[in-house]
Amino acid sequence: MKPVATLPRWIDVALLPVLNVALALGAAGFVVWAIGQSPLIAVRLLLDGAFGSALAWSYTLYYTTNFIFTGLAVAVAFHCGHFNIGAEGQATLGGLGVGLLMLSLDRWLPAPLLLPLALLAGMAAGVAWAFVPAWLQAYRGSHIVITTIMFNFLASTLMVWLIVNVLKVPGNQAVESRPFAAGAALPSARTLLGAAGVDWPDTPLNLAFVLALLACVAVWLMLWHTRLGHGLRVVGHSHDAARYAGISPPRMTLVALCVSGALAALAGANEIAGVHHKLLLDFVAGAGFTGIAVALMGRNHPLGITLAALLFGALAQGGSELVFEMPAFTRDMSVAVQGFVVLFCGALSLMLRGPVARVHGWVARRGRA
Repeated sequence: MKPVATLPRWIDVALLPVLNVALALGAAGFVVWAIGQSPLIAVRLLLDGAFGSALAWSYTLYYTTNFIFTGLAVAVAFHCGHFNIGAEGQATLGGLGVGLLMLSLDRWLPAPLLLPLALLAGMAAGVAWAFVPAWLQAYRGSHIVITTIMFNFLASTLMVWLIVNVLKVPGNQAVESRPFAAGAALPSARTLLGAAGVDWPDTPLNLAFVLALLACVAVWLMLWHTRLGHGLRVVGHSHDAARYAGISPPRMTLVALCVSGALAALAGANEIAGVHHKLLLDFVAGAGFTGIAVALMGRNHPLGITLAALLFGALAQGGSELVFEMPAFTRDMSVAVQGFVVLFCGALSLMLRGPVARVHGWVARRGRA
């Protein structure tokens, strides 16, 4: 078996992901060409739809917000050696926690007090939903992938039962709770930027985007600049080495999955407190599963996750515009483009490593000659 080539970090972290994205877009361009459309026009429409105006940027960053939260959730668990597939369910419970607190106290507490309590309630719900699979993995040996997948379905079922049987407004045909009281919502980007004299379109983008960036900084500090983060990463590399160093792998498993659940819950908080302002079904809309691809593409580093989340946010927003402007390019094809990115940046992420290593070695030899 040939040894894996050692490459400079900038190639592994930056160049290879860019090349993989280029391959994915090339494959998507072939699909566009195969249906009789121009790939160049499709790319222009996608970029204009994602970045061509303040409105486009605002929607792109709104999608990016959820993908950052769920990408960070997957990454924290991964650094401890666990594959958290349950970000979708944890985000659902996070939104439920926010919604229940809002519905209980929105008529009694002012927004400056209500909103922090709602976010804490949402994070606590996400932690609680992640704790059970974490405990089963740590102390009973149940595989975290299986249990977190199961808990995604349980979260969806719980939401349906609660809204239909408990929270739904009597006589209302829509399966949703009553709206929250006025002011019981995360401030929108339009409100925040308007206070600074910036005219910004009315979109779902809100304060949660700033919270997502702060979460990136917090995760970076925790993982690489605290004893806790060091312990998590040691367990992820070797349980035996962790035990030898006096670190408890079961305890680190619980901590990692609980932090992961809290981060995923903030995606649900963004939707419920920042966008919909009421409880409803399917508000996470697959962001938990997209977070897996975001974490893999971002190499489980907060900076890489932010850039990968921006890419997937652009694909979500630009793809919607592309479907509208190019009817032959259906919504299923838009999802397929994201699938190509997942394929080339995830399953085939090392496909180009060998050729790039040979080119890098040749250039290095030429430089020494």
